Amino acid sequence: MHETRPLLGIGLMLLAVLCFAALDATSKTLSQTFAVPLLVWARYAFHLLMMLLFLAPSMKWKLVATRRPRLHIVRALLLVGTTGFAMVAIRTMPLAEATAIVFVTPLAVAVLAGPMLGERVGRNRWIALLFGFCGMLLVARPGGAMSPAGIAWALAAAACYTLYQIQTRQLAATEDTWTMLFYTALVGTVAMSLGLPLFWSNELPTPTEALMIASLGIYGGTGHFMLIRAFRFAPASTLAPFVYSQLVYAALFGWMFYDHIPDAVSVAGMAVIAGSSILMAILERRAQVLRMP
Repeated sequence: MHETRPLLGIGLMLLAVLCFAALDATSKTLSQTFAVPLLVWARYAFHLLMMLLFLAPSMKWKLVATRRPRLHIVRALLLVGTTGFAMVAIRTMPLAEATAIVFVTPLAVAVLAGPMLGERVGRNRWIALLFGFCGMLLVARPGGAMSPAGIAWALAAAACYTLYQIQTRQLAATEDTWTMLFYTALVGTVAMSLGLPLFWSNELPTPTEALMIASLGIYGGTGHFMLIRAFRFAPASTLAPFVYSQLVYAALFGWMFYDHIPDAVSVAGMAVIAGSSILMAILERRAQVLRMP
């Protein structure tokens, strides 16, 4: 049983999503020069390197021990798809708006949990999903300034991330957290390395660009590490609202580095998406309490 320290858990969650927002902002800058598949490869390769350096010496074969390797591989490939599609979306869309569209994922997970995991989907969940969908329409509204192609890529990222989270729920009951994290890094690196010759550029990055490319894996690995630690100190229902601070970070980075400020309608849409997802988390928490003996 882990010690309950909600403030520490919240602090770690805020740092984790800051890492994810920094990863997105860095990839947006780099994708203007380098191929997105190369950046995806770097994100997983340096993540894998971190785990091999800091975890493999102590955990050894426990890090890869599993009875469900196929599910690990499928789950990891879904996260690779999420990363790649999101990077393409971010390259063509403002950070905050792209992030908001991907954040419809918790709502989609709640609905798909019915047919895929056997969980009951009640009326309140459907209402929350409807509001979240309306919020997404406010962000990606027809006739707005958003790129249709960028919106499509962001929705593809959200679809992959939804299935990834479903797979995570299926594995979490029997698999070690570090093993799950390691397989995402390992499979992502192997999968992207196979195609590396196809998108490798003869142009070498400058020292600054090389550091930025390496930072993608550092942001990703560190973010996931702090995310795992956060859930050790605070329950998911406590942490859920703070996940959406990533929208604030994304808007801040968009303003600082790309001189973009979301308009009032987009901000309203982001608020509706965040509010709907937080409501969904509260409903799930209440349902868990009612199921307790």
